[in-house]
Amino acid sequence: MNIFGKIKNLFKKEDEDKKEIQKYDEGLSKTRKNFVEKILNINNKYEKINEEYLESLEEILINADIGVSTVLKLMDSIRKRIKEEKIEDVNLLKEVIVDEIFITYVNNDIIDTNVNTSNNINVILFVGVNGVGKTTTIAKLAHKFILEGKKVKMIAGDTFRAGAYLQLKEWASKTKSSFYGVEGQIDPSSVIFDGLKEAEQDGTQIVLIDTAGRLQNKDYLMKELDKINKTIKKVLPDVNQETLLVIDANTGQNGINQAKEFKKVTNITGVVLTKLDSTAKGGIVLAIKEEVGIPVKYIGFGEKDTDLEIFDLDKYIYGLFKGLI
Repeated sequence: MNIFGKIKNLFKKEDEDKKEIQKYDEGLSKTRKNFVEKILNINNKYEKINEEYLESLEEILINADIGVSTVLKLMDSIRKRIKEEKIEDVNLLKEVIVDEIFITYVNNDIIDTNVNTSNNINVILFVGVNGVGKTTTIAKLAHKFILEGKKVKMIAGDTFRAGAYLQLKEWASKTKSSFYGVEGQIDPSSVIFDGLKEAEQDGTQIVLIDTAGRLQNKDYLMKELDKINKTIKKVLPDVNQETLLVIDANTGQNGINQAKEFKKVTNITGVVLTKLDSTAKGGIVLAIKEEVGIPVKYIGFGEKDTDLEIFDLDKYIYGLFKGLI
């Protein structure tokens, strides 16, 4: 079955699996309104596919913040399919658009959207600029792990921003996680070192580490993150570690630039895309994978503890194209 068929099956399952896909449906409504309505409008305007129609489609894809280079690649594939399959009817092209967006994201890779955890101590390091929702993402992920019966510790590795320590400490209390931090502008690696030692002794299974959100001084950031990574390996040589980059979906292409810059300074294993429900730029999911080569592992659709979802490509495309298919 092709992706178009799989997505149509999700529509059929909507009533019985409503809880699983409702957040994608609601969370992508702004992007879908901006995206699907425009495609339907040009489909009503043109009876047959021509170059003017394809240029309009390209503009719609770019405005959804899928990214220019991603859109150009996508349009090349769509044009090739039109020629090979001799497609003239604009309504028949809907299936091709859905298929090609799926193919572009997967790109023959095995997409691992899980944050990998083992039975030993697992460390998840969070990076990203200020204001993207790093601390609330840590809280939401802690909530998920605690519901799974894991023992979670938060470490306040952001010793630069005033109030970061207290904010994380408050979230630790709310989520019933343990907490380690030291107030004041001190070396974050020393805080992380002591926090990891404590985690080793108290049976913690999941360690969530906050870091300072600044990208202006790249050399300093590179040295700081390198030192933090060395500290983690020094305390826990065989640790299972993930480094998640948190990006605010509202920033669109600026979020792509952030991903490219952070990828230069540390090994990013996945992206958490926050505030997807408050933007019409949901196409950024495709651009991050295509342009930066990092999979989206979690998406945030709201402010509640439960509003963090493991990224599911089928449900994402469902939420993006409902009303078109």
